[in-house]
Amino acid sequence: MSREDSAIGAAPPARAPLIGREAELSALARALEAVERGRSTRAVTLVGPPGIGKSRLAREFLEQQRQGSSALRVTSGSAGDIASAYGIFTRLLRARFGLSDGMDKDAARAEVRAQAAHVMGDRKVGDVIYFLGQFIGLAFGDSPLTRAVQDDPAQADLIRRAVLKAFLEADAAHGPLCLVFEDLHAAHDDSLSLLRYLIEYLAGPVLILCVARPDLLTRQDDWGKVGERRHALIELAPLAEAESAAMARALLAPFMPSGSEDVVVVDAAGAQSQPRPGAPPELVEAACSFANGNPALLEQMVRICHDQGVIEEISPDSAGGPRWRVHLGKLSTARLPMTVEDAVNVRLAALDQDSRLLLEQAATIGPVFWSGALFVLGRAGCQAPELWGEEESDRDLDRIHASLRSLCDRGYLRRQGESSFAGSDEYVFVHDKEREALQKRMSAAAQRRYHHAVAEWLEQQVAVRASEEFLAQLAMHRERIGDAVRAGLSLLDAGDVARGRYSNAKAAEYYARGLSLLGDGHVARRIDALHDYGDVLQLAGRIDDALAAFREMLTLAYRLDNRRKGGAAHNRIGRLYRDSGSLDEAGKHLTTALRLFEGARDERGKASTIDDIGKLHWLRGEYQEALKWLRDALARREQMGDRRSIALSLNNLGLALQDSGEFKQALATFERSLAIRREISDLLGVVMSLNNLGMIAQDQRDHRRALKLFEEALEVARQVGDRNRTALILTNIGGTLYRSGDPDHAVRVLQQAEELCDELGDRLGLAEARRALGKAYMLRGDLEKARDSISRAVDLFASVRSKVHLGIALRTLGEITAAGGWGSANTKSARAYFARSVSIFEETGNELELARTFQAYARFLTTDRSFVANMAARREAVTMNERAEAIFGRLKITAARLEDEPTLPTGPPGLAKPPVASSPGRAASAAPEEPPFPGPDTASTSS
Repeated sequence: MSREDSAIGAAPPARAPLIGREAELSALARALEAVERGRSTRAVTLVGPPGIGKSRLAREFLEQQRQGSSALRVTSGSAGDIASAYGIFTRLLRARFGLSDGMDKDAARAEVRAQAAHVMGDRKVGDVIYFLGQFIGLAFGDSPLTRAVQDDPAQADLIRRAVLKAFLEADAAHGPLCLVFEDLHAAHDDSLSLLRYLIEYLAGPVLILCVARPDLLTRQDDWGKVGERRHALIELAPLAEAESAAMARALLAPFMPSGSEDVVVVDAAGAQSQPRPGAPPELVEAACSFANGNPALLEQMVRICHDQGVIEEISPDSAGGPRWRVHLGKLSTARLPMTVEDAVNVRLAALDQDSRLLLEQAATIGPVFWSGALFVLGRAGCQAPELWGEEESDRDLDRIHASLRSLCDRGYLRRQGESSFAGSDEYVFVHDKEREALQKRMSAAAQRRYHHAVAEWLEQQVAVRASEEFLAQLAMHRERIGDAVRAGLSLLDAGDVARGRYSNAKAAEYYARGLSLLGDGHVARRIDALHDYGDVLQLAGRIDDALAAFREMLTLAYRLDNRRKGGAAHNRIGRLYRDSGSLDEAGKHLTTALRLFEGARDERGKASTIDDIGKLHWLRGEYQEALKWLRDALARREQMGDRRSIALSLNNLGLALQDSGEFKQALATFERSLAIRREISDLLGVVMSLNNLGMIAQDQRDHRRALKLFEEALEVARQVGDRNRTALILTNIGGTLYRSGDPDHAVRVLQQAEELCDELGDRLGLAEARRALGKAYMLRGDLEKARDSISRAVDLFASVRSKVHLGIALRTLGEITAAGGWGSANTKSARAYFARSVSIFEETGNELELARTFQAYARFLTTDRSFVANMAARREAVTMNERAEAIFGRLKITAARLEDEPTLPTGPPGLAKPPVASSPGRAASAAPEEPPFPGPDTASTSS
């Protein structure tokens, strides 16, 4: 979990001075100077193995700033072994707002509201505290913005990170900030994603100081590149030999000061030296040899030497004789460790029975534990006395607290400044390896007994219900005692909390494990969990897994005759088929969903499904039918008064109007949608509305206006940190650039989009960027690169099972292959690509894209010199053109709409090339031809 007190500045100072870290201190000082003088954000990550001195270095640096003239304000957060999705930010924000242990929730809410209003100048403070409250476990009232995003976890997550960024920037305007994140290697991926966003985009005087083990770089191998020049990665190396010796002498100094003759050395034969000052060189050498440059191991060695009697305190005589005796002979016979594991075992062996038992119980609870749980564990299996007196409870508590204080003094534990549970002190193990060793020593029976008691204690804590982390911890204890069903229910509850906080990746983990443990019982709970699990899987791009979840949900709803849930399942399945290009299958499921919602009288479900059916007709190119359904959905949503849904319907209606050639109406509809989205601060909706307005400008060949709109959309997408939409807009900008006759600039922009999609793992976006790159390379005559780019796009489209995208990419690959003039083998390949494209569009029922492929295929058959004397090919071309014209006529597509990009070459280089009517740069299908998928927005259907 996240905890402030492993945070820098809270731990007691080390006994030895900081040695051998001058260069690292200088690097930190330079970063802080850029923050304070340049008023800009800087980040520094300190990486090194356990005990190398990362936290000590950071603490020493910040202490120097406190003692100097710096006005830096420091706030800390930390991640533990059981990390919640945003755990590293929880303690950080609680500390920032001064929320104390056991503070009344109403008082805490009032404090957060007052401070946020002061920081933000009362600008939309309701929205700010709503989203900040999700990090710190406080619920605030909703607002038009928060209501607008309740059904869209992806958008809510992006807005929340934008709100956190805005709050930190406003806070830094009142004075420089230092945000410290310790144990970053243990943080959840969602926390790391949010931190990456802050490192890249945070503005103002903020120093972000991260402390982590090398595991972080294993998980995120590009961590050092995040934020580029404003981020420094410092890997701490072991101390040099001379530095290790200096530290060893400093650690031994309290026992044997160098300024007086307080030390007597006894050699292996028992001979005793004359009193002398300072640590014997033999002892220093032994400590350095064991530690190998690791400061924490040096400290361990000194402690072990004291515990094993190598260093012995003696009573000075009346003349003030020596106070310490060093038995060098015991260095060879004492139980001195050779490894870290040996050191752990020696330390644990030094414990008395009561202390060891207390630590074993604490280790069962976890890396973080509470005195209240230890109190309950101590009474496990006990009978109540005849009269339960307060004095007995006080005695037991005093004994536990005294033991815990002693263990803290001896370096086994550390007490946190704030506890998650009122009435209990919170502690952490200083060394994870000691906790792990304690767990291994316990019998299975003892562990089971302890896990049962801890589960019962957690069950009684109110704070557990609102914390995904504590619910997961409760599930772990229940599972350890064999209570799989209750463990599963706790994990499903944890999934709900994580999803409510828009931590989709973490929610998916909890749902998967919880459903597995739950088995076939609790069917109603399982249905709800499958619905939410499918949603988060779909957001993660795990389409097959999402489909399986919704199908199981449908089966359970059918068995219970729950039509509302069945309608929601069919709706979700229909959307998945629609997004993958299986339009006929999508239509079957969406029609069934509408029938079930009508039977259940679910007005919201009906409106959403009608909108989805309208989008399906739009994707098929059936614009008049699409307009009928989309207008019906808009009217229903206007009657319900949900402004976000109204803006969504307006957006989808605008797309259909645009594709049916009604540009004036489409423009007005998009602008109305944009106005609503601006009013309710629907930033992602703003991005898509600006994008769609840019598409209209493209249709009207106003490339300058299109670029202006796309660039504004790009700025908003970057503001909210939506890297997927950033990549999409970059791809659209690239398409506009090559349409306007600037393929060189287009290639540079599209390469940025390609790199970003690759980094995000967005295979569909990556494929679209590469397909656009293929077009740009082709227009500048680089046919080898064009064919390579489009071939890789085809492979990606096939892997993500997007049939419409694949059909369009195959058509483009056919055009590029035909244009290359590489001989008869490639002519045959080009024909095969066109034929596969035709087959896909006939299978999916996408008539518009089928007509475009017919046109491109016919052009190839009439211009390639391989078919000059082939009358059968010419007749085939005539037939294809006739079929294409019939489709365009039925869909009311004009010739001008089809000639919106530069002429693409066909045939071998050097031959005269006729003008080409190429694919339009629009969103007319599930895989709009050019630029990629501006597409309809999506809204969740209430289940």
